[in-house]
Amino acid sequence: MNKVVRKIIKIDEDKCDGCGLCIPSCEEGALQIVDGKARLVKDIYCDGLGNCLGECPQDAIELIEREAEPFDEKAVEERLEKLQHSENTAEGELPAENLVSCCGGSLERTLQVQEKAHNQHATGNAAVDTNTPEAELSHWPVQLHLVNPQARFLKNADLLIAADCVPFAYADFHRTFLAERSLLIGCPKLDDVDAYHKKLVEIFKQNDLKSITLAHMEVGCCFGLSRLVKSALQESGANTPLEEIIVGVDGSIK
Repeated sequence: MNKVVRKIIKIDEDKCDGCGLCIPSCEEGALQIVDGKARLVKDIYCDGLGNCLGECPQDAIELIEREAEPFDEKAVEERLEKLQHSENTAEGELPAENLVSCCGGSLERTLQVQEKAHNQHATGNAAVDTNTPEAELSHWPVQLHLVNPQARFLKNADLLIAADCVPFAYADFHRTFLAERSLLIGCPKLDDVDAYHKKLVEIFKQNDLKSITLAHMEVGCCFGLSRLVKSALQESGANTPLEEIIVGVDGSIK
């Protein structure tokens, strides 16, 4: 494809902190978070209109003129359709294992943990007692497939890895397990275990974690998560202390 001189975005990687706020503003899906930085996937996906410029709090994106392949609307349509059905990228694009999807649910966010006001709220005809702590979740995302191994909330963190069912079985999950910890969740039976293993190895290698707490159910399939975490920790070479907690289906700690 012949190149032309046209307007196209440029990202200053030194300024970019990987917050991902620019991603959903690009309707063409031209931007991705790769290794903790926003990147232009391919020139042909950028229309040069610069909708992403005002979304960057670090002022890391600018619109420049340079030689680039022309904007390809058909290629954009094909890419957006592919992103809706798969996390894989086409030949010649950035490797899928390093990408965070342009889906807004994958964007890294810091959440404020606060105490609830000591009062009563009416819901229909029932009064709900809210004299309890607010949710202890301090970040997003939490699903292991969606988390960037270089996410800021993983750096030097006390990490909690929980099987999907644990928060439903253990009533006081937030206060007992989650307070002051970063969270990852997954299911060793229903999800891609090989992808989990690779992701965990990178997380353990890159983040100098203070501790790892593993919480899983007493059912047999959930012990797969225990084997997975221990194997990834050993492969990573990290010397992070690991505590394992087993939760019964009746909500008790075994």
